[in-house]
Amino acid sequence: MDNHQLQIIAINLTRRCNLACEHCYLNADELNTPSPNELTTENVKALLDQVAQDHDGAMVVLTGGEPLIRTDLEELCSHGKELGLMVVIGSNGALLTERRVISLKTAGAMGIGISVDSLNPALHDAFRGQTGSWVKTMTGIEHCRKHQFDFQIHFSITDDNHHEIEDIINFAEMSGARVINFFFIICTGRAESVGNISAVNYEAGIKKIIECQKKYEKLIIRPRCAPYFKRIAWQMAPESALNRISGQEGDGCIAGTHYCRITPEGDVTACPYIEKSVGNIKQQSLNQIWQSAEDFKSLRNPQLNGKCGECEFRKLCGGCRARPLAAGQQLMNEDASCGYIPQNGKVIEPVTQFETSNLSWSQDASEKLNRIPGFIRNMVKKRTESYVLDLGEELITVEHMQQLSARRFGNKLPWKRPDTGQKP
Repeated sequence: MDNHQLQIIAINLTRRCNLACEHCYLNADELNTPSPNELTTENVKALLDQVAQDHDGAMVVLTGGEPLIRTDLEELCSHGKELGLMVVIGSNGALLTERRVISLKTAGAMGIGISVDSLNPALHDAFRGQTGSWVKTMTGIEHCRKHQFDFQIHFSITDDNHHEIEDIINFAEMSGARVINFFFIICTGRAESVGNISAVNYEAGIKKIIECQKKYEKLIIRPRCAPYFKRIAWQMAPESALNRISGQEGDGCIAGTHYCRITPEGDVTACPYIEKSVGNIKQQSLNQIWQSAEDFKSLRNPQLNGKCGECEFRKLCGGCRARPLAAGQQLMNEDASCGYIPQNGKVIEPVTQFETSNLSWSQDASEKLNRIPGFIRNMVKKRTESYVLDLGEELITVEHMQQLSARRFGNKLPWKRPDTGQKP
């Protein structure tokens, strides 16, 4: 398996948006004025063709700005489905009418991420820059529930709303969401003027998320843009093999290692918060850029400076690479938002294939693993191996996979491929 397989591609379809959110990395709010260089329908279709050809099993996230402004969104979802791609949408939810939910589901969209920044309507509306947006978003969520259109909740943590972590998890579970993602803001775009969450609240927030992961076993709860999650999880349970999986394998920062972003003009960057382009899909194939970009190579083999380079958790965590850039420094400089002081201890080595070499996969478990799309397969593999290691066993069976899946996903597996009739 490719150690740096491209698993998730986010495509910013437009800079246009119906809201003016405080934290927007694109500084998007021009509702009716598309960029003259905005990707066309044919541009995006050609990109999806490349993804299907070169990065089988990858997930495509169509986002913005606000992607629901694009009148060709259903056409793009349908094209992705025909190619066998898993296409999902990232939205603020305020334009999610009942008719739009039906049309997106019919077109083949596999689900939608909806931003909810507080259960207090006034706080959400102030953060989103428009009175009444909370009610519209809640109405959109209800439409998704009614028509069984899979959705997840996206919650951007600040000093103003960090106390709502468990409340929003309760809301996500009760509303029928599959996933809740907690985003820790990076000060780029319009967020340059937004105060970042304090180091104290950052640490406390991640601890609360980890505690809730155990408490709400049927809901997927994930911190995003928070690689310190790996350090804190290890500190809370150092004996667990699960907590020694490198953050580059899916629950830390995967920018440039398994993930990239395409801007509305076609530029490729490691993530939405790293603005430097490493190529443009109108001039090169995405695969060529993914394989050859020097910044991506640096992210795959990071030579960290400052306290990040001295930290014993550097192979598990590695810090956020966008945060030093946002502060006017270099890509590999230390992440100053982390409050941890390195203890000059031995580097904590991630679980590797060598350490799991005594494990073996039964034939039916191996076949089941290979049916999981690539964007999550490697993470499922490592989590399952770690789970069996913690049990003190050596043969991995389908029963182990089912046990782990039931603990994390209940009866709602999030990785079923679209059925095109063309691919197994």
